[in-house]
Amino acid sequence: MTTSPDLLDDVPEAPADPEPAAALPSATLGGDSKRSIEQITLLLFITVPFLAVLAAVPLAWGRGVSWLDLGLMAAMYFIGCHGITVGFHRYFTHGAFKARRPLRIALAVAGSLAVEGPLVRWVADHRKHHKFSDAEGDPHSPWRFGETVPALLKGLWWAHIGWMFDEEQTPQQKYAPDLIKDPAIRRISRHFVFYTVVSLGIPPLVGGLVTMSWWGAFTAFFWGSLVRVALLHHVTWSINSICHAVGKRPFKSRDRSGNVWWLAVLSCGESWHNLHHADPTSARHGVLRGQVDSSARLIRWFERLGWAYDVRWPTASRISSRRNTEAPDTA
Repeated sequence: MTTSPDLLDDVPEAPADPEPAAALPSATLGGDSKRSIEQITLLLFITVPFLAVLAAVPLAWGRGVSWLDLGLMAAMYFIGCHGITVGFHRYFTHGAFKARRPLRIALAVAGSLAVEGPLVRWVADHRKHHKFSDAEGDPHSPWRFGETVPALLKGLWWAHIGWMFDEEQTPQQKYAPDLIKDPAIRRISRHFVFYTVVSLGIPPLVGGLVTMSWWGAFTAFFWGSLVRVALLHHVTWSINSICHAVGKRPFKSRDRSGNVWWLAVLSCGESWHNLHHADPTSARHGVLRGQVDSSARLIRWFERLGWAYDVRWPTASRISSRRNTEAPDTA
């Protein structure tokens, strides 16, 4: 197992002269232009699904929801969630394991179905976040504006949503040169809008075919597409905001990342965020007893099937070396 010698985050840096990447126009990556289709798409899927969530409660009491709708919502949610946590985050961003080519492509597609932006931009943003975590340069720290209550409230909003509309864009050539060099990954990242359409289209297609009705297609779209995307977005954004503002810190890290237990299941294990920032390349984030981490379980299955290898599993000594001895409660 390959280990990191210290607590600093392993963020790949661009080579001095990344010729293959530099020769590529930004349009091949998706998300560099402030007025790009990807940015407009993200704006729509921040506002429209959120309004759908507000309407979900009264609709649920009528005939506007079925077990099929809820099943589609859950299935699409956890496909996209694990695509982000296992694929975009632990694999593409941090290299917590190596993947055979088919799994690499599948993880890129699954993560794209979460409708959280083009793959290369997502990875670049997150690598920059780790390089400057909760310090100047961090794209989405909730402590950006200070530590007073008004400043923190403003910072939480910024970390949750506002940062995505900042004029300053993370340079993808600098923070994700390894992904840019892969033609298949560039293609998937560039076609983010296509995967968004696919992601939103699957539930109503299945719902309509199963029920053989337009109403079945509509309710499947509402729950399996709009509500699902809104829920997944806000859970993901909560890792940026809530998990950097509150939570227990049983491990040493140079930022304010914390563990938030009540987000663990919905975040597929990502809310055990303190260990992640103490040991960014670890394939498991929930390393203590009782800490549910479905993403780590999925990586273990991939490893047993031979699809993933060189997995960076945490050892007892590695975990012990990162313990925060000053923490009053390490549970």
